[in-house]
Amino acid sequence: MDFMKKYHHWIENSDAKTAEELKALCGNESEIQDRFYKDLEFGTAGLRGVIGAGSNRMNIYTVAKASKGFADYICSKGEKAKADGIVIAHDNRRMSREFAEVTAGVLAANGIKAYLFESLRTTPELSFSVRYLGCFGGVVITASHNPPEYNGYKLYDENGCQLIPCLADEVTEFVNAVDDELKVKFLSLEEAGDLVEIVGEDIDETYYEEVLSLQFDPDCERNVKVVYTPQHGTGNIPVRDVLDEAGYMVLPVLSQCDPDPDFSGTKSPNPEVPAAYEAAIELMKEHNADIAIATDPDCDRLGAVINCNGDYRLITGNQSGAILLNYVLTRMTEQGTMPENPVMINTIVTSTLGDKVAESFGVSVEKTLTGFKFIGDKIKNHNALGDKQYVFGYEESYGCLIGDFARDKDAVQASLMFCEAADYYKKQGKTLVDVLDELSDKLGYYLDTQSSAAFKGADGNEKMNALLEEMRANPISEAAGIKVVAVEDYLNNPPKDFVPSNVLRYTLEDGSFVAVRPSGTEPKCKVYYCVRGENKADAEAKLAVLKEIFDIKA
Repeated sequence: MDFMKKYHHWIENSDAKTAEELKALCGNESEIQDRFYKDLEFGTAGLRGVIGAGSNRMNIYTVAKASKGFADYICSKGEKAKADGIVIAHDNRRMSREFAEVTAGVLAANGIKAYLFESLRTTPELSFSVRYLGCFGGVVITASHNPPEYNGYKLYDENGCQLIPCLADEVTEFVNAVDDELKVKFLSLEEAGDLVEIVGEDIDETYYEEVLSLQFDPDCERNVKVVYTPQHGTGNIPVRDVLDEAGYMVLPVLSQCDPDPDFSGTKSPNPEVPAAYEAAIELMKEHNADIAIATDPDCDRLGAVINCNGDYRLITGNQSGAILLNYVLTRMTEQGTMPENPVMINTIVTSTLGDKVAESFGVSVEKTLTGFKFIGDKIKNHNALGDKQYVFGYEESYGCLIGDFARDKDAVQASLMFCEAADYYKKQGKTLVDVLDELSDKLGYYLDTQSSAAFKGADGNEKMNALLEEMRANPISEAAGIKVVAVEDYLNNPPKDFVPSNVLRYTLEDGSFVAVRPSGTEPKCKVYYCVRGENKADAEAKLAVLKEIFDIKA
C-alpha cells in the first residue's frame, strides 16, 4: 500500500479526532509522505517517534499494534506467561497515560494480566517492579530526554532488563504480522475488570527501601547541601523522598518540579546539555550549595554540577561514572565488603578511565555494546553461573546501576550515592572535582566528548549506513600523529557473545579511542572521543586533530 492509500485508509477507519488531524494535511504531500511512507519501526529499543496521526508516528494505533504483537508473543509462551502478566509504567509526556492504558487494554483483550501503575513512575522502578511482582515482562511509556513532541515504548523481560536483540527480534516478528493497526482490539479499564490491576504505593515503599540499603553511611550526619532538578519528570517524588529519608539538605528547583509534558521551565530536559542546568546553578550560587544533580524525565540518567570554590563545574557522564565507581570500590574496600571475583561492566563507547579505576582495585572489566540491556543481560548471566560478582555498571550517557535489584540504569540510586560521595569527600576537605583530579594524576588525563550529525527523512538511515561503509572501505592507520593499533568492526567481525552492530571503533597507540555508530533511538550518527593525554592541553590538542578526521557532516 503506497503512502497516499494508507493516508486515505486512516482517514476512513480511524477515530474522528485522528481523521480531522489527517484531513488538515490535505495538499501537503511531503508531510503525508513522512507520516505514511513506512510504519514506525519496532526494534531493539521498542518504539520511539514524534506524536501524531500516521503509521510513522506515535499514537494509540501504533501503540496498539506494538502491544498486540507483544501480546501474541506472550501468548506463544503459554498460560503461565499470560498469568504472570506484564507491569506497565509511564512518564509525564504527552499521551503517556493514554498509551499506557491502551497497552493494558490490548493485553487484557488477549487474556493477559496487566499491572498498571496508578500514575507516572520512573523507568528504574518499572524494571524493579517486574522482578518484585514476578511478571513475565514490562512496558514503559517514555521517550527519555527527547524533545516534547516525542514519545516511546520500551519492553522488558522477566529479569527487568530491556529486551536484548534476540528477544526483540522475536517480538518484532509478531508486531510485523499485525495487518492493520486500526483494527487492533483493546478494552477500557472498566471492561478489563480483574485483568488490569492498579498498583503503586506498596511497590514504591519496597523500591525505596532497596535504594536506601545501598548507603555505606546510613546513620551519619550530612554536611553536604544539594540542589536538585527533576527536569519536570518522574524523579521529583522518588529522588526527593529518598534523599530526605537519608538526611540530606535538598533545595529543589521548584520551577522544574511539576510533571510538565512541555518542559516549559527548562531550556532542555537532557542532562547532557549544559543549558539544562542554568536554573540549578543559579540556586547553587544563591545558597552556596556543594552540588547540583539533575535527572532526566524518566529518571534513568543523572547529571551533576560541582561547586569547586565558586567555579561551577558541569561534569560528564564518563566523569560522574568514574567518580561513583571509585567511591563505591573505595568504601567496599574500607568496609571489607568487596566480593570475590568482582566485575565492573561498561560499554565500548564509555571512557577507559573507569576501566583504569576498576583495575586499580583488582576489579575485572567487561565491555558490552551500547545499551544498558546488554549490561543487564551480563548481570543475569553472571548470577546464573556464579562466576563473577557484579559491583557496578555504567554508560557514558549519564546512566549507571549500583544495586542490581533493578536491571536498568537508575538515577534514583545514582542520586543517593552521588550525594553520599560528595558528603564523604567534603568531610575530608575535598570536592568531587578534587577526586576527579586525583584520579587523573594517578591514572592519566582523559578527555571525553562526542559529536553527532542528524540524518532525517526517508533516506536518512541509508545515508548513515553508506557513510560507515565508506569508512570501512578506507581504513585509517594513523590519527593525530598516533598509530591506530586496532580497528574493531562490530558489524562484520563482532567479538564473541556480541550481536552484530553497525559500530566502528579505532584504538590508538596512546590508549585513546574513537568510535562511530548510528544512534539506536534517534536519526543521528554519533562519534565518541576518548582522548588520553599527558595533561589537559595535550589532550585538547589531540582532540582537535581527531575531530578534523572523524567529525561527520550530514
